[in-house]
Amino acid sequence: MLPYNFSQKIVVRGGGDLATGVVQKFYRSGFPVVILEVPAPTAIRRSVALCEAVYDKTAQVEDVVCRKIDSPDGLEDCWRDGAVPLMVDETGDSIRIIRPAAVIDAILAKRNLGTNRGMAPITVALGPGFCAGRDVNAVIETMRGHNLGRLIVQGYAIPNTGIPGELGGKSSQRVLKAPVSGIVRHTRKIGDVVRSGDPLFTVGGTLVTAPFNGLLRGLIRENRDVPKGMKVADIDPRIDVDWNTISDKARCLGGAALEAYYYLANSKGRKGQIK
Repeated sequence: MLPYNFSQKIVVRGGGDLATGVVQKFYRSGFPVVILEVPAPTAIRRSVALCEAVYDKTAQVEDVVCRKIDSPDGLEDCWRDGAVPLMVDETGDSIRIIRPAAVIDAILAKRNLGTNRGMAPITVALGPGFCAGRDVNAVIETMRGHNLGRLIVQGYAIPNTGIPGELGGKSSQRVLKAPVSGIVRHTRKIGDVVRSGDPLFTVGGTLVTAPFNGLLRGLIRENRDVPKGMKVADIDPRIDVDWNTISDKARCLGGAALEAYYYLANSKGRKGQIK
């Protein structure tokens, strides 16, 4: 059991694959972390997303066990058991009851869904849609490249380009979107190695095939009713990638979030003197 200090609670808004990297860093550092999620998460890299506990009551990614609870009353029991509690709270109403030391917005919605500096002494947000110094204390750059994981205490992250970062020579081709609106039915599963043209899943009866050889790294839950154009799968051309562990990007962002907490917790950080 980790040596939790219940006075330093950390709220992480979002439980997708990148948010899970944030949760793990704080969890391993001995903080009592709680995840706030939406009623029906749409993560596609589900094997490394703690938000799956919304559907399955529990989820485990590497050494982190997550357990769904119904109210803040169950937080301390969960922490004493060495688990990370998750609550369905899309608007963050429970934050005023939890009274955390920090709120980390890891929703990655590319826009601010309500996180503000009044929520906690320290507020940090991942990615575009937030102004550091106004909306939150710090913003973390999420764009792949030289500045990935950089802390910003005044201004914005790089605007969303809508183009996924390049992996193995593939960029936008990696992301598969629903060709029509309808119910998703799986033909393959996460972790399968596929070849160009292999059937992957159907949406509303319309078949979607692999655009190139690779590893099916992400696939939205089966029987989900999705709108046309929604991101529903992800293929990685690097077939030897470990799809069942937290990604390099998620680890980088998690480390940056932990750095932001400690930086902002001291007086120099609060004056916003990151260069």
